[in-house]
Amino acid sequence: MGKPGAFLTHDRKTHELRAIDERVRDYGELYRELAEGERRVQASRCMMCGVAFCQTGHPFGRARSSGCPLHNLIPEWNDLVWRGRWREAAERLAMTSPLPEFTSRVCPAPCEAACNLGSFEGAPVTIHDTERAISDWEWAHGGPAEFAAPAADAPRIAVVGSGPAGLACAWELARSGAHVTVVERADRPGGLLMYGIPNMKLPKDVVKRRCDLMEARGISFMLGTDAANPAVASELAASFDAVVVAVGAGAARTLAVPGVESAGVVMAVDYLTSSTRAVLDGGSPAIDARGLDVVVIGGGDTGNDCVGTAVRQGAASVRQLEVMPEPAEERLPSNPWPQWPNVKKTDYGQQEAITLLGGEMRTWSVDTREVLADTDGRVRALRIADVDWSGGSPAPVAGTERELPAQLVLIACGFTGAQRDVYDALGVAQPKRGAGHRCESALDDHEPELAIWTCGDARTGASLVVNAIADGIACAREVARTWDNQK
Repeated sequence: MGKPGAFLTHDRKTHELRAIDERVRDYGELYRELAEGERRVQASRCMMCGVAFCQTGHPFGRARSSGCPLHNLIPEWNDLVWRGRWREAAERLAMTSPLPEFTSRVCPAPCEAACNLGSFEGAPVTIHDTERAISDWEWAHGGPAEFAAPAADAPRIAVVGSGPAGLACAWELARSGAHVTVVERADRPGGLLMYGIPNMKLPKDVVKRRCDLMEARGISFMLGTDAANPAVASELAASFDAVVVAVGAGAARTLAVPGVESAGVVMAVDYLTSSTRAVLDGGSPAIDARGLDVVVIGGGDTGNDCVGTAVRQGAASVRQLEVMPEPAEERLPSNPWPQWPNVKKTDYGQQEAITLLGGEMRTWSVDTREVLADTDGRVRALRIADVDWSGGSPAPVAGTERELPAQLVLIACGFTGAQRDVYDALGVAQPKRGAGHRCESALDDHEPELAIWTCGDARTGASLVVNAIADGIACAREVARTWDNQK
């Protein structure tokens, strides 16, 4: 276990965010890490609980799962870090987590929400930071462990999509002895990790480093290749023993209101992609917030990323609208530990906008009723109205309609699921949410000629990066068991 009683003598201390007026001038990483000595002290606070909820990954109640969906052996590697046994800690982490450099940067840390220490003093062990420290140590000391190259007659598997699920599935399949090719429609591998998350939150050299290592380990990448193209799908069917579809939940949810087609109304993922391309390639982004009144519709992590990006681009103002009620500042009795805490969160982008652009910029319980355009067809404002949730569903509040100036509107309302095009090209049915990993034929009377599987958000619907990784691993193991059974 960690140091006996350390949680009584040492307070929680996390990484330090760079000062707001410094970090908004660039797209560099948001924070600075603690020194190794302090990181070991923080790991020592782990109590080695008899029932370690931190690694359960269980949905207590209807809220987001609490505890790690990968079931990381958290108390064990906390103890190893406290003792300075970094290599063993990295080996223990690798037993359950193939891509810790990603989860330790972008995961909202359900492990910490479930930490027993956080149940009574609100200061859980800094699991998230320790995971990143272990991963950084491993990369600084040779990187993840090597594995054997596949045999000449090993199965050939294509993984369509190089987001978190696709990369995790490809890595696990390669470790299991398959020849793996990752098919990606974009010009760079990484999917959501590359273009859906801003550089300041997940540096793209971290994504490239992983993909470069995968190539060095024998995993091939076919970039700029769209598996929704029937010719590409036919080539996959002819060249591979199986295909895994890991295309994410790319069908973005838009607004069903008049005027939504106006110029300047943009889906959040398109805006974030534009920004990241500009950061990587240089020059101005194709969608630029500079000097504009920006309204972000949606209060989740993607909405916050849009806010932080707009601040960095020099927006004149940034507002964020959320149709749901304002969350409580502290847990309600109906939301006890170890459930995920449904409390108000002010993330990095919101902190920046509040500090630099004139105070609180979020509005809750408000619905967008219409997009108003100028004579050139460009958005000039939104017509919004308050809604009342007291009856259990949003009811418009009479007399609250008003206009909110906006020349750029970013829709960050989540996703409805995977796009159908890849499934259609491969001749299989788009899986129902919660269905198994094996895809069924689009026709009722026969099995598909090629074994086709699916994983991650493409199978489950939009979720956390850590859930996508866990599902990618599960799918890879299921595929591997199938070919083992056929020997």
